[in-house]
Amino acid sequence: MASERTNAPYMPYMRTQRSLQGVQVSASRRSGTTDELGPDEPERDGPTDENSENNEETDDTAADPEDTDGLKDTEDSMDSGGSDLLAALLDGMDAALCAFDVDGVVTHWNREAERILGWSAEEAVGRRGFAGWAVRTADAQEVEGRLMAAMHSPGRQVHEFALLTKDGGRVLVRTQSAAVPGPDGKPAGLYCAFSEVHAQIDLERSIALSEALFDDASWGVVLVDADLRPAVVNSHAARSLGIGRTAVLGRPLGELLTQGVEELESALTHVLAEGAPPAPAEIWVGVRTPDGEKRRCWRSGFLRLASPLAEEPVPLGVGWLFQDITEAKQSEQEAALLRFRVNQLHRASRAAAECEDPGEAATIHLDFALAGFADHALIDRVSGGTLIDGEGPTRLVRAAATPSGTPGPSNLTGHAGLPVRYGQGHPALQCVERAGSVRASAGAATPEAARTWATDRQWPPDTVHALCAVLRSRGRTLGVVTFLRGAGRNQFERADAVYAEDVAVRIAAALDLEALERSSD
Repeated sequence: MASERTNAPYMPYMRTQRSLQGVQVSASRRSGTTDELGPDEPERDGPTDENSENNEETDDTAADPEDTDGLKDTEDSMDSGGSDLLAALLDGMDAALCAFDVDGVVTHWNREAERILGWSAEEAVGRRGFAGWAVRTADAQEVEGRLMAAMHSPGRQVHEFALLTKDGGRVLVRTQSAAVPGPDGKPAGLYCAFSEVHAQIDLERSIALSEALFDDASWGVVLVDADLRPAVVNSHAARSLGIGRTAVLGRPLGELLTQGVEELESALTHVLAEGAPPAPAEIWVGVRTPDGEKRRCWRSGFLRLASPLAEEPVPLGVGWLFQDITEAKQSEQEAALLRFRVNQLHRASRAAAECEDPGEAATIHLDFALAGFADHALIDRVSGGTLIDGEGPTRLVRAAATPSGTPGPSNLTGHAGLPVRYGQGHPALQCVERAGSVRASAGAATPEAARTWATDRQWPPDTVHALCAVLRSRGRTLGVVTFLRGAGRNQFERADAVYAEDVAVRIAAALDLEALERSSD
C-alpha cells in the first residue's frame, strides 16, 4: 500500500497548475525522492528491496494529514495575501483598469473604473464583454472586437470608445490594451487601462506645455528648488545668464549674478512661504559676460510648485519666468527723463523772465538744471567779458557757484575779478578752446586718488565726474558752465551733454544781457 501511494500522482489540494508544480517539488524534496529519473537510471515499476524501507517512510510522510493541511493553509495564506496586494495596487491606480480572460469575461475592475462609469466591481466582474451595460448594443461588436484584437497583437493598442455609465450617460474614453501571457506563453487574457479623453488631453497638454517651456519658450524659465538653486533651466534662460544649461544647475544665484541677488532671493523666499505675487516684478540684475558686467532688467513672474501626489501642499520649489525688458525699460526711462528736463527748462525760463537782474536769471537757470542732474555747478566767465575765437590765452573768473556743503541756491561771486587757478589742460579751458562740451571722470580711482583728482582741478573734494559746456552768445565765447557729480551717480553721457548745452544757451543769453546793461551804464 505504501509503494502504491508513492507511485500515484500527487494532486490533491492544488488550485492551479503553477501551484501544483511548486508543491510537488517541495514534497519530493522533503521525502528524499526525486521527481525525474536520472539520465542513466532504468525505468522501474516498483521499489527494489533495498529501497523499500525508504519508500515506506516517504509514503508515510506524504500521507501525513497534518502535513498536507499545513501545505494547504500556507497556499491559502499566500493566495489571500497576493489577492489583497493586487486589489490594493489596482485600487490605488490613477487610471481606470479592467481585465478580461480569453473568453472576454471581466476578471478585474478597479475603483477608478467604478468612478468613471458608476459600475462597482461586484457588478462588473463576471460579465462577458461590455455589451448592453458598458457599451451600446449596436456598438458592442466593434468595441469588443477591437479590444480583443489586442490579445493577438504585439505591444499596446490605443483606441477611443464611447462607453455607457450606470446612470445612462455616455463618456468618451481613451484605452490602452495589451495581452497578458499565461505560463505557457499563450495569451491568457488582456488588460485595458482607460481614462476620460478630456482628462487625458489635459494631461497631454500639460506635458506638452512643460516641454515647450523648457525647450522653445521666448521667456526664460527656471525651476528653483527649495534651497534657491536652479534645478531646471531652459535655453533662453541659459543664454540670458551667459552660461550653459547644465553648468547652471545646482549653483547658488550669487555665482550667476553680480547684482540683484538679494532682491531675487527675497522674492523666491516669499513665494515659497506665501505663494505667487499678484503681478510680475521688474528686477534689475547684473550678468557676467565676456565683455564684463551688464545690467539687465528682467520682468519676472513666480509660481509656487507643490507636489500633486502629496496629501498636504508641500512646496517643491518655485517656477521663475522672466523676460528681458532692458531696452524697453531704458527707452521708458529716457522718455521720462526727457520730459522732466524739458519741464525744468520751461519752468526755469518762466522764473528767469520775472528777474530784473540778468545775473540772477542766470543762476536761476543753473539751479533748475541742477535738480536730478548734478550735485554741484559752477559758472566761469572769460576775463574781460568775452573771447573772440583765435584770441590769446584763456583766463576764467568764477561768476557763480552752488554751495559745496549743504544743498542750496547758487551764489553770485567773482566781484573781485581774480582768475581761477586752472592748470594747463583743465577741462574748462579745453571747453573754451574747442567751443564745445568736455566730459571728464576720475574713473575707477581709489577714494584718495579721486579726492586728489578733484582738488587739483579746483572742484569740491567729493567730485568724481564733470561736464563742461561752453557759454556762447552772438558768436562769442562768454565762459563755461561746469556740472559736477559725486561717486553716487553715473558718468555723464552724450544725452547729458545735450541737456547741458541747452542750459548753457540760456545762461549765456542772461550773461550777455548783463554785460550789455553794464556797458550801457
